[in-house]
Order: sequence, then C-alpha cells, then structure tokens
Amino acid sequence: MGWIIALVVGGIAGWLASLVMNRDASMGIFWNIVVGCVGSVIGNALAGPLFGIRGSVQEFSLTGLIIAVIGAVVLLAIVNLIQRGRVR
Repeated sequence: MGWIIALVVGGIAGWLASLVMNRDASMGIFWNIVVGCVGSVIGNALAGPLFGIRGSVQEFSLTGLIIAVIGAVVLLAIVNLIQRGRVR
C-alpha cells in the first residue's frame, strides 16, 4: 500500500513543481510522478543534513509533500539549465 501512496503523492508533488516552474503543458502524468518521486529523494538529501528534517512520500504528510515539491523544483531547474545549453 505504501508504494501506491508514494505514486499518488509523487504525482501531486511533480504536478505542483511543474506549475511552479511553468512546465505543466510539456509534462504528462507519468513524468509528474517520476519528477515527484525523484524530487522527494533530492529534497530529503538536501533537507536532512541542512535542517534535520525528514519527509516520506510513502506515508502522506504535509512535511513530506513540501520536501518533495522543493526537491522536484530543484530537479526541474537542473533540467531547464541542461536544456537551455542545447542548440535547437
């Protein structure tokens, strides 16, 4: 049951991050879930050592969702920087 909650919370976090980064039109539900779950890992890697805060997307909590959204925004910012360097 934990992985289903992780997918739902990851999808919400990825969707919120894509709205913040103005990339919502280019992302589908699959990429929202991927960005949210990877963003949760990034967010926990940043928030844990810096602030001593841990959040999990396997159990729904507001702290876990906020950390996942922040990590997903960081991930999308990195993707934007990489895509900006490409020649179109």
